[in-house]
Amino acid sequence: GSSSNGQPSPSTAPSRDNFSHPSADDTSLSSTSELTQTWVHFAKTFVLIFPIYALGYFEFSFSWLLIGLVIFFWWRRNTGGKYSRLSRALSFFEQEERRVKQSLPTSELPPWVHFPDVERVEWLNKAVKQMWPYICQFVEKVFHETIEPAVKVSNSHLSTFSFSKIDLGDKPLRVNGVKVYSENVDRRQIIMDLQISFVSNTEIDVDIKRYYCKAGIKSIQIHGVLRVVMEPLLGDLPLVGAMSLFFLKKPVIIYCFLLFISLLCPNLPSCSHSGFSDSLIQDIIYSYLVLPHRITIPLVKDVELAKLRFPMPKGVLRIHFLEAQDLEGKDKFLGGLIKGKSDPYGIIQIGNQLFQSKTVKESLHPKWNEVYEALVYEHSGQHLEIELFDEDPDKDDFLGSLMIDMTELHKEQKVDEWFDLEEAPTGKLHLKLEWLSLLSTPEKLDQVLRSVRADRSLANDGLSSAVLVVYLDSAKNLPSAKKSSTEPNPYVQFTVGHKTLYSKIRYKTKEPLWEDCFSFLVHNPRRQELEVEVKDDKHKCTLGNLMVPLNSLLTEEDMTLSQCFPLKNSGPSSTIKLKMALRILSLEKQVSSDQPSYVQVRKSSVLQPTMAPSHRPSASDSPLPPPTPPPPIDASTFTLQHRDGEPYSASPLRSTSNLSTCMSSSQKHLPHKESTPSLASDISLPFATLELQQRLHQLQNGTAPSQYPLGEVQLTVRHSSQRNKLIVVVHACRNLIAFTKDGSDPFIRLYLLPDKSRTGRRKTSTMKKTLNPVYDQTFEFSVSMVELHRRTLDVAVKNGGSMLSKHKGLLGKALVDLSGEDISKGCTQWYDLSEDGLSSQGITRIQDPSSHSETASLL
Repeated sequence: GSSSNGQPSPSTAPSRDNFSHPSADDTSLSSTSELTQTWVHFAKTFVLIFPIYALGYFEFSFSWLLIGLVIFFWWRRNTGGKYSRLSRALSFFEQEERRVKQSLPTSELPPWVHFPDVERVEWLNKAVKQMWPYICQFVEKVFHETIEPAVKVSNSHLSTFSFSKIDLGDKPLRVNGVKVYSENVDRRQIIMDLQISFVSNTEIDVDIKRYYCKAGIKSIQIHGVLRVVMEPLLGDLPLVGAMSLFFLKKPVIIYCFLLFISLLCPNLPSCSHSGFSDSLIQDIIYSYLVLPHRITIPLVKDVELAKLRFPMPKGVLRIHFLEAQDLEGKDKFLGGLIKGKSDPYGIIQIGNQLFQSKTVKESLHPKWNEVYEALVYEHSGQHLEIELFDEDPDKDDFLGSLMIDMTELHKEQKVDEWFDLEEAPTGKLHLKLEWLSLLSTPEKLDQVLRSVRADRSLANDGLSSAVLVVYLDSAKNLPSAKKSSTEPNPYVQFTVGHKTLYSKIRYKTKEPLWEDCFSFLVHNPRRQELEVEVKDDKHKCTLGNLMVPLNSLLTEEDMTLSQCFPLKNSGPSSTIKLKMALRILSLEKQVSSDQPSYVQVRKSSVLQPTMAPSHRPSASDSPLPPPTPPPPIDASTFTLQHRDGEPYSASPLRSTSNLSTCMSSSQKHLPHKESTPSLASDISLPFATLELQQRLHQLQNGTAPSQYPLGEVQLTVRHSSQRNKLIVVVHACRNLIAFTKDGSDPFIRLYLLPDKSRTGRRKTSTMKKTLNPVYDQTFEFSVSMVELHRRTLDVAVKNGGSMLSKHKGLLGKALVDLSGEDISKGCTQWYDLSEDGLSSQGITRIQDPSSHSETASLL
């Protein structure tokens, strides 16, 4: 074609130069490239074929080739799976619905896929995405108008503090699932749990111009469960009085990058060293958003915000951190050839409360015997988390973990269990957990004080009998500091016993408003006092004080007092407004039933009972003394000890329950199951008795029946009135019948009738291939002397075996009457074993002094 001016078009008439012949250099380069490719192809072929030739040359088996192919394909499959998971994760947020419909592993699915009660709320995520620019504007306004002025007045060095840039990024907050609670909820409230994730390119820069100091945070991640409580529900618009927001436990907060530039900052206190460190920023966030702290948004003017912001605790969890067995040995010698022991300690966490036990040196079977008490503000959705570590000079090694659902603990009230440790090849942990309810009347105070052994000389120490909740509202007409006319920076210091708490500082005011709440665990409210001291942070002096005896609350209605108290050593009209409430801690034991306890433990295994390790502990005949004083840092943490300083060793209670298990990523709450009689009990399985009768009949056909054909069991039974414990020592058995031609593998199971639940069961270890086993193991039952006369000790000797073994069955039973008058003195007897236990009687009382001393050591 040609253009309008007669010249050929470049697109239709290319010149001859475009089709010129290649030069000699181009020809040589092409030949070199082809030669290189040929050699590369030859090398690849040689690498593939030479191993096959080598296998034949050295006369190796053909199976080596198959092994090599298996390893190669396994590597290809593993590498391909890794890249596949990475690609799915990158595109998951944008194409969530389509990706879920593909073949995703269950571990990668969101919570609304795992659990039917967690709902997907993609509509809410779309709404948040639409509102995100306006949410960013609101947050920026809060930072500039609220946070920035507060920081400026907090310290004279920060008077030039300012936020130079606040950008939350373009990626909005996501809600991965919502759970709405419909059980165990007040009818005038709505409780929701939002599983949130915030991963964004956030940029927050601050500037302190006075010191030429700049700091910045970039790319923040927040993951956690945010609880939303809407209460009270109203009959008029807006239908909800207020909305409260808080995290049940500390959320995961990750700073991908922390920038800090300082030129003249050495003179700036708490800025250049730790003011903007990760831990400090996290603590600030936790102090406002983690339970018991919360953000309350009132929707109606006349709502009582004090009750909504800081409600009363739901209860107190008393944790007896007793012992562990069969822990993994982490200390190694000779380069790992010899495996040693461990130095285990435990970390216990519930909500934002953290406890750490002592370290037991060089032991795989440590005994801690420590007690901790934790306030519980919400039991639904919370878990008791325990982790065991091996203490090392550099990095502590992980020994196992345990997670228990607080909802089930609240239902059970009291649990005494051996728990299998998760994420560890071996190990068991013995815990005794007690849920203490809060009573608003003082009727049971004396009973509780006796149970915790409150003593005049230990007014501030030991187990707690009550909880004190103090709501600090405000103060008025505070004086100025001496020799100063400037307004103070007041804060309040509260002290009960060894525990001291501080309020936030209010700057440059004589009439501060705090609206803050504090809780104390009280050992003896009849003898303890609340010390209140108002201080000036600026001039380091006292502005007034107040002393409130706690026994004055016992006579108040609902044990609650709210009024303005005049301050001593202060101005003539200085007052402080407080609201105080005292609650008695009571262990409301459930009525014994024929049903086991169900404690939900976060596990990956199937439903199975845990087995307690057997050993021989010793317990003193002397009454249990009051616990020793706790360390000054926390009055709720201490160790039970004898008067001579030796630690109190708890007996190995064989107490098991069905462990309702759930997946590791789940925080689902299973409905409380009504307990049923233990399946392991031969009382609930009369077939075992019939089988024993048939076996005994066959045995007597071959030989003449003896006087005691099933054998005997030796027991020592004693009741300790000081401890309210029935102590049973299982010594031995003799002349048992042979279950197989190799003998029997006997063990002994104990019940304190009528309680036949798994929590009330005790069990010895199993002795292999013997008809005369020796146990010498001690067990305890919590029962008073009055109740003991109405109980019967059920002793069953059984033949052990694996889960599917056919050689399992009953060897004999004995029912021990506990109504005798000498039960408090204790006696050692041989008891006949029979088919049903009804014909049992003690035939021989031990009179040997050496036997008495041995029994006393076991008791």
